[in-house]
Formats: sequence, structure tokens, C-alpha cells
Amino acid sequence: MPPSRLLLITGVSSGFGRALAQQALLAGHRVVGTVRNESARQAFETLAPGRAFGRLLDVTDADAINALVTDIETNVGSIDVLVNNAGYGHEGILEESTLAELRHQFEVNVFGPAALIKAVLPHMRARRRGHILNITSMGGFITMPGIAWYCGSKFALEGISEVLGKEVASFGIHVTAVAPGSFRTDWAGRSMARAPRSIEDYDALFDPIRSAREAKSGHQLGDPMKAAQAMLQVIDSDAPPSHLLLGSDALQLVRAKLASMAGSIDTWEHLSRSTDGAV
Repeated sequence: MPPSRLLLITGVSSGFGRALAQQALLAGHRVVGTVRNESARQAFETLAPGRAFGRLLDVTDADAINALVTDIETNVGSIDVLVNNAGYGHEGILEESTLAELRHQFEVNVFGPAALIKAVLPHMRARRRGHILNITSMGGFITMPGIAWYCGSKFALEGISEVLGKEVASFGIHVTAVAPGSFRTDWAGRSMARAPRSIEDYDALFDPIRSAREAKSGHQLGDPMKAAQAMLQVIDSDAPPSHLLLGSDALQLVRAKLASMAGSIDTWEHLSRSTDGAV
């Protein structure tokens, strides 16, 4: 049997966070789950009284994050696993989307996870063990029209995760960026922030994409519970991956992107090499 661990999971009210918390509790782990209101906190703790600990948190509040981690380490136990799950998607053509929307997308999807990482790292480093899972997206590898702010945030979190993994490997701390494809969560539904349309030139490109995404919401191939079980396997692994794709669509689309990029690099290799100079 894998050892019992204490997981800190942000955003456990729905989606991947809820599924992972439920599966972790079923596996015998303890879970501190963050939510946004008191009713959600109480509902979460009923999942497993004495092993499910609800905490209120806005991931954009850095001071609250530091206080939360101190409280957990003092009153609940040593955090073995941090899962940065809380986040949302912004949908909108770049020219129609505001810089304020870009800043908020990064506050939630990048700066919040970074603040949580910085808060837990001193404790994990002192114990010489720990695992950090950052939930990114296949949108951290591939792109499509209409989600520039979202893809930008997930590309950033992928890069941060990879660098962090290299920095803390010698301390016995693992870092895994988990990149799901399309799953039956609220991401494309009520959790999606959608910029209003205003420029007709983009209608032919983007209107069909927005309509298809709305129609597909709730009918995606990916099962969040199976994703949660996969993440638990990664947590239990002695040699977890630095990047993990979830879903056959993510595999197909990311492989196609990497192949296309390799082809472009080869095509323009002569120009890339032409900038070297004698020293």
C-alpha cells in the first residue's frame, strides 16, 4: 500500500480538484482543499470528516497563501503534495480582449500557483521530500484562435514547472506539470470567461470555434475521475514525469505540434546557423 500523504489541493469545489480530492480520500490520504465560500468549505469536509480539511482561499491573495500554509503545517500536518489546480479559462480574440483580462488570467493561473509554490518550498526543502503538481493544459503546448491569454498563462506555468523541477531535484522534491486535454469539467462552461465580440473581421474564423466549444461542453471524451486516478499514480511513483499529458486528444495534438515544430526548425536551420560569428 502507498503511504498516506497530506495533499494541499486548490480549487476543490468542482472539476479536477474535486475529482482528485475524492480519489485521494478514497485512497486513504488526507486532503486540505481550498474553496471560495463557507458553504463549499463545509460541504467539502463532509466528504471524509477528520481527513478532509476545507480552507477559504483566493489564490490571488499572497498574504493569505502564506498564512494558509503556516496554518496547515502547524495545525494539520506536513504538506507532502501541493496540487495547483485552481484556475480558469479566458476566451476571446486577442484584439478584442483587454489587458486587464490578461493580467487577471495570469494572477490566477500563474502568480497564484507561484505564490503557493514559494510558500510550501521551505518546508519541503527542509524535509528533503515533496511533490508539486501544477495543472496546466494541452493549451500549454498547442494553441488555437481565441484563447491567447489562456494559452499564454499555461505556457508560462509549463516553463516555470520545468525550471523548478531542475532547481529542487537534489532536495528530493518532484515537480510534475499535468497537461489535460478536453475533459468533462466546467472549464468550457460556467468557469469560462468570455470576451464580447466586437470586430466583424474575426467572425468567420472565431464564431464557429466559440459555438463548437459551447456545444461540446459536458460531452468531452475525458473523464475527470480517471484523470484523478492517473495523478495519484504519478504521486505514488518514485520517478514521476516532469510533464504528463492526459487524454488521447492531448497526445495527438501535442505530438502533431512537436512534429510540425521539428520540421520548421529543420527548414530554417541554415538561417538559424547563419547568425554564428567568429570569436
